[in-house]
Amino acid sequence: MKKVLTYGTFDLLHWGHINLLKRAKDLGDYLIVAISTDEFNKLKNKKSYHNYENRKLILESIRYVDEVIPEDNWEQKVQDVIKNGVDVFVMGDDWEGEFDFLKEYCEVIYLPRTVGISTTKIKEDLFTLF
Repeated sequence: MKKVLTYGTFDLLHWGHINLLKRAKDLGDYLIVAISTDEFNKLKNKKSYHNYENRKLILESIRYVDEVIPEDNWEQKVQDVIKNGVDVFVMGDDWEGEFDFLKEYCEVIYLPRTVGISTTKIKEDLFTLF
């Protein structure tokens, strides 16, 4: 079985997220999604609308996702790849080159972002509406 791993916050889920998850799943047989915990988001000075448990519940309901694990810190990626027997690590191309150190452990692929949508854009649009 070919395992694929990706990371993200996955707050305010949109079709760009779904595209990423579908394309990631298409690269293997089993997709693991690591999502940032609320505590890790605080360390990154990032605030999510939905808490970790709700984001996890949402992701677990998506047909492309086989397993959801917590992301607690930046350093855990090598451990996650080894522990879960990951063959392919996938991130959006806005992270191009940032995770090349994982090539020692698995294939690393940066997928193009979906044009016209982002969580940041959604938040900006919402602020201008109200």
